[in-house]
Amino acid sequence: MSRIKEFNLPDLGEGLTEGEILAWLVKVGDTIELNQPIVEVETAKAAVQIPAKWAGQVQAIFHPEGTTVEVGTPIIAIDTDPGAGPVEQSTTGAPAADLPTPSAASLAAVEVAPAEGAVEPGLIGGPAPGGRTAVLVGYGPRTTAAKRRPRKATGPAGNTVVPTAPVQPTPARIAAAPVTPAPAPAPAPAPAVNGNGRAGGPVLAKPPVRKLAKDLGVDLATLTGSGPSGSITREDVQRAAAAPAAAEPLSVTTPASSAASFGADREQRIPVKGVRRLTAENMSRSAFTAPHVTEFLTVDVTRAMKALDRLRERREWRDVRVSPLLLVAKAVLLAVRRHPMVNSSWAGDEIVVKEYVNLGIAAATERGLIVPNIKDAGRLTLRELADAMTDLVQTAKAGRTSPADMSGGTLTITNVGVFGVDTGTPILPPGESAILAFGAVREQPWVHKGKVKPRLVTTLGLSFDHRIIDGELGSKFLRDIGDFLADPEAALLAWT
Repeated sequence: MSRIKEFNLPDLGEGLTEGEILAWLVKVGDTIELNQPIVEVETAKAAVQIPAKWAGQVQAIFHPEGTTVEVGTPIIAIDTDPGAGPVEQSTTGAPAADLPTPSAASLAAVEVAPAEGAVEPGLIGGPAPGGRTAVLVGYGPRTTAAKRRPRKATGPAGNTVVPTAPVQPTPARIAAAPVTPAPAPAPAPAPAVNGNGRAGGPVLAKPPVRKLAKDLGVDLATLTGSGPSGSITREDVQRAAAAPAAAEPLSVTTPASSAASFGADREQRIPVKGVRRLTAENMSRSAFTAPHVTEFLTVDVTRAMKALDRLRERREWRDVRVSPLLLVAKAVLLAVRRHPMVNSSWAGDEIVVKEYVNLGIAAATERGLIVPNIKDAGRLTLRELADAMTDLVQTAKAGRTSPADMSGGTLTITNVGVFGVDTGTPILPPGESAILAFGAVREQPWVHKGKVKPRLVTTLGLSFDHRIIDGELGSKFLRDIGDFLADPEAALLAWT
């Protein structure tokens, strides 16, 4: 069995098809342990650290940070028996690292085509001297044939220029396919050189580097690469962006020609991926599938806020995070017991009423909106519910919410009040029939016991699926939540 094992990007849950590599937690040459986190990947749901399947030594990393990789694609190679000696030896006994690295022109001349069955020696994915597999950096072994298509660069006099400069070897696994020696080229004039002293020709830069240069407005053709084979790296681009602009002739515009422009140079294009893409797909599907109805209720929550103050003063609650959202969550859970049809989902020919409540709490993170949920929240005591909500929020802010924590929600609360908003018309998460918006708690004039007094008031907004919940049921459910928040102590005595 081969010592070198390639680790493929796994399916991290719910049929995910791809993930973006955010950060490598190891590097080539590192010794790793079983289940040690080796890479952080952002999926459509969350950022997840993936552990190693084997202990050993990192031999190769196939994809750099910022690359989106499909599930099942090799991302790293691990030597599971590093103490057994060198991994790859050529037929003459020289280490594989001594093999010359293919030039940029020869790499560009390789065009991979799909193929099935055995691969001939010397082709990409086929056997190479010493029992190795010929690969290209960043791709890993693949069973594909290779077609060579010579790429010619024309000099000033029309002569063909063949690069002959030696290339520095790199530690990555590279085995060059045999190349038929080309006839000696005829002498040609020296190629044109740009202002930075680099020969003209195609710019060597990886796609993420090209994207970074485009975003920062850096012309790659003006840079001198510091990477392998003279390729341009992210550091080269960032250094050029931070450096002061070179003195260039400036065109002086007259006042008549200084009108505001509305072109692409004043626009920013943000790729839609990860959490943002999943949110967009879910919201679009829900908004145009489930017939939404939203009702509003304004409630005097002065007694509820005083009850929270008394709760915070109790010795056993002094280290617990107590917020108005805790009482709203408790109100929702008690109202579901009185109206179980609200906690259901539409399944085409039937309605699925769930006897458990996986209570979702919408959270705004740097990666976008996520809705992790507290499993079987209806069985928790108030203290357990407070601890679960605190852990949920802290995990979401740290970007460590797992896909499992965001799956299987049955009913959701979105706390728009933290942004100073009175309420909203929230869109249902797919598969749920109700979502409650909790608005800001404000001091407002309110008629209390026949007199206008300043009271603490909030507005609730309940959106529900009208296929399942009719107006009467939705109104009673919202009314019960409001009654609990108006007088939580009396509601607990009456309902439990």
